[in-house]
Amino acid sequence: MLDELNKIKDSATLELQGISDLKALDDWRVAYMGRKGKLTQVLRGLSDLPIDQRKAVGSAANDIKTLLEAELKGRQQAVKDAKLAGGLDAIDVTLPGRPVSLGRLHPTTQMVREICDAFSAMGFEVVEGPEVESDYYNFEALNIPKDHPARDMWDTIWINRDQTIPTLLRTHTSPMQVRVMEQRQPPVRVVVPGRCYRYEATDATHESVFFQIEGLAVDKGITFADLKGSLFEFAKRLFGAERKVRFRCDYFPFVEPGVDMSIDCFVCGGKGCRLCSNTGWIEILGAGMVHPNVLKGVGYDPEVYTGFAFGLGVERILMLKHGIDDIRHFYANDLRFLKQF
Repeated sequence: MLDELNKIKDSATLELQGISDLKALDDWRVAYMGRKGKLTQVLRGLSDLPIDQRKAVGSAANDIKTLLEAELKGRQQAVKDAKLAGGLDAIDVTLPGRPVSLGRLHPTTQMVREICDAFSAMGFEVVEGPEVESDYYNFEALNIPKDHPARDMWDTIWINRDQTIPTLLRTHTSPMQVRVMEQRQPPVRVVVPGRCYRYEATDATHESVFFQIEGLAVDKGITFADLKGSLFEFAKRLFGAERKVRFRCDYFPFVEPGVDMSIDCFVCGGKGCRLCSNTGWIEILGAGMVHPNVLKGVGYDPEVYTGFAFGLGVERILMLKHGIDDIRHFYANDLRFLKQF
């Protein structure tokens, strides 16, 4: 049996050296080490040998198999190297190259730009602010003092609460209202996109980290009609010229009066469906006239200047516009979802 193994080894080695084609190399592998190969048949026949011969023959057969596998690997590499060295005969340089996989903007970033473009066309300037904000700008300057009940839903992710200047991850982009007004005199027209943080129980419609866009306009003679006109124009630009808009009274600490704005459902046309909870309307943002206390805090005379402000959740607009039922899809890093945008 050992003599037969040596003959197989010599025959296989000699035959291998004369092969210069990858397909032929694979045929050689099957002939000697495949399921019905010559060496495999020897290994399968070990059970028929006397016990005292099995160990010696089995060890020799495994050594030969290891040797042939190593020589096969080396020969395959040699054949590949020879093909590469062959230049034009080995590689068809006229074939098109493999396409490079390009990245794309995240759907949230796309929507931020689309919303900002809509307001830029109406004369609003796009500004950004810090994500780590002081207690003063995040709350007090926006008419939310320390004992105000509105803090209960926003008094959340603090960086250092007990320091001289308490700071936290901002809960909305509204602090930039005050920062902008402190730095310039009216007229003021800005939109502020950015990431916000809240201690939320995550579900299909809530995330602890989300994007918001704040808007502010302050000047002499600005009225609620200017607010309605600006937001109506925004809704038409984003959702279509046929959109209807509804305003209802709502409460926000830094505006008076406050409203929520809804558009007629673009799926059912206002008749009532699952998307609009059978009401025919979809709420998209909150808004109102800037509170006189906020204007006083930055040195504006509320008897001379008035203004309006609004805030909207970017992911919410995305969900409404594209019929997405779970906000968590945006941050699950699933390329199958993200590549649709």
